[in-house]
Amino acid sequence: MSYEKVLQANKVIIGTKQTVRALKEGNVSELVVAEDADPNVTDLLIKQANDANIPVVHVDSKKKLGKTCGIEVGAAAVAIIH
Repeated sequence: MSYEKVLQANKVIIGTKQTVRALKEGNVSELVVAEDADPNVTDLLIKQANDANIPVVHVDSKKKLGKTCGIEVGAAAVAIIH
């Protein structure tokens, strides 16, 4: 289901640094996080999203999340922009 949301989104941000920036700027409507990603990478994103009352959705695979975004490598997190 969440992979479908990423596919249907008009704009997504891929990558930790860019996602942190988008969260700080208040441009994120939903955060999608891969369960198999390193918690050292995702914990800060999840905390920032929770602090901003932005929904966090978990998916099972960073490889599949990356592929859904059209990249050849895994994606730990993807921000859906509103």
